[in-house]
Amino acid sequence: MKIKKGDVIRLQYTGKIKETGEIFDTTFEEVAKDAGIYSEKGIYGPVPIAVGAGHVIKGLDEQLEGLEVGKKYEIAVPPEKGFGRRDPRLIKTFTLGQFRRQGLYPFPGMDVEVTTEGGKKLKGRVLSVSSGRVRVDFNHPYAGKTLIYEVEILEKIDDPIEKVKGLIELRIPRIDLGKVTIEVGEKDVKVVFNDPEIDRNTLILGEILLESDLKFIGYEEVTFEPSVEELLKPPEESAESEEENAEAKEEIEESEKPVEENEKPEEIEGIEEKAVKSTKKSKTARKRAASRKREASIKKNEEAEEQAETQ
Repeated sequence: MKIKKGDVIRLQYTGKIKETGEIFDTTFEEVAKDAGIYSEKGIYGPVPIAVGAGHVIKGLDEQLEGLEVGKKYEIAVPPEKGFGRRDPRLIKTFTLGQFRRQGLYPFPGMDVEVTTEGGKKLKGRVLSVSSGRVRVDFNHPYAGKTLIYEVEILEKIDDPIEKVKGLIELRIPRIDLGKVTIEVGEKDVKVVFNDPEIDRNTLILGEILLESDLKFIGYEEVTFEPSVEELLKPPEESAESEEENAEAKEEIEESEKPVEENEKPEEIEGIEEKAVKSTKKSKTARKRAASRKREASIKKNEEAEEQAETQ
């Protein structure tokens, strides 16, 4: 079974620098530990991706098309489709004083981060320190290098629900999929995140990326609960909205109670109409009640002052 663009697959790989054999990326935990690139925060194991969506480096992504499930491949990626060619313009010279004023004492090989006037942060590596000058290379460490990937495609995911789960796993890897509800149609998909413990910022970013991924594989309408708009609301506003929704729900449930024998149809209609209005104006009603309380309090204080003056 050959892979084509738009397929959701699960693969494992190890990436090396052709010139040196240095391993810079892998899905295998033990390989990462042996190569000295293991991260406790890293996620290891087969990775789900959508072919052609840019989930892996460009040169690898392009060459996945036409490969077969269950086979192992060695793929060479040229610099221009890997980390780019080296650009001499990205080698900059600074004065030693610029570093010293920041409490830094640069040396060759030291990794540094510089913030541009536009606020962009650039990571670089010190090349040399001489005569009060510091040369820093802002090219990617693997720029100009040919990459070799050892790849195996383990699975092509065909089930629509499993495809969505795979992309959720990719974008929000530590989420409990048991607390996610997925509904798929022919051209629409709805994802409900039921875990209240999930980090709000993680979910916002995850939903933004997921929407792009799901549209890439063919869905035209993508819906999330909670939505990005709801997640971006301040916590106080969200709590107030929940309170309003709870009140509205109670009013609607009250209006939907079965008709008792001594009740007239027109009375039920009145209840239903009142419930709808309350749903829309519950916030206004609370404000009016609060205003009336304040007015009563002010009036009471004025009466007390008048009484004190007469005495």
